[in-house]
Amino acid sequence: MPVASIVSDITDAITRWVGDYGLYAVFLLMAVDAVFPAASEVVMIYAGAVASGAFVGQSVSLFGAELSSGLVAFLAMALAGTVGYLVGAIIGWWIGRRGGRPFLERNGRWLHLDHEKLDRSEAWFERYGDAAVFFGRVTPVVRSFISIPAGVFRAPFGRYVALTAAGSAIWCFAFAGAGWAAGANWEQLHRIFKRLDYLIVAAVVLGIAYLVLRRRRRRGSA
Repeated sequence: MPVASIVSDITDAITRWVGDYGLYAVFLLMAVDAVFPAASEVVMIYAGAVASGAFVGQSVSLFGAELSSGLVAFLAMALAGTVGYLVGAIIGWWIGRRGGRPFLERNGRWLHLDHEKLDRSEAWFERYGDAAVFFGRVTPVVRSFISIPAGVFRAPFGRYVALTAAGSAIWCFAFAGAGWAAGANWEQLHRIFKRLDYLIVAAVVLGIAYLVLRRRRRRGSA
């Protein structure tokens, strides 16, 4: 099956869940995204579009009470995403903390981490600490692979929660706001953000490659 078709099917499924289950779907999908990529951009952009009242038959409700389209619905969707992601991130941290490095060594293939990458990840957390957590939370794709390693490498829990909450809030409110503003044209906006994601990920990869090469050169000249 072509990759484009798979991506389209995933997007359709996510928008259907958000449209049908609203806040609950946003909460759960963002919780999953904290430990494994779950297309959080699509989730939050579409959540914002639903909150704007752009789609007939789709509304935001909480415990059976329907929220009026507009600011209240937008805040509810954005907060559901923020809290859901934070809950998932705490669970991921706890898994990493309990399992330790042996857990990553046994299951690293699911996180694309081999022994060499584990060593680099540990050095990265030791060197950048809080910055690694915060900036990782607002970087596409990378944001889903921070939680478990943060627990494994013993990121201080209090600061981890605070920085994750801040990064998650920025992400969720920004994308939900973009979706709310775009309304029924959310799909066009999503395509723009998807291209931007590729550029950001490429920039992150190039940046890491540059740091690795510079360190190797320093070692070679020492």
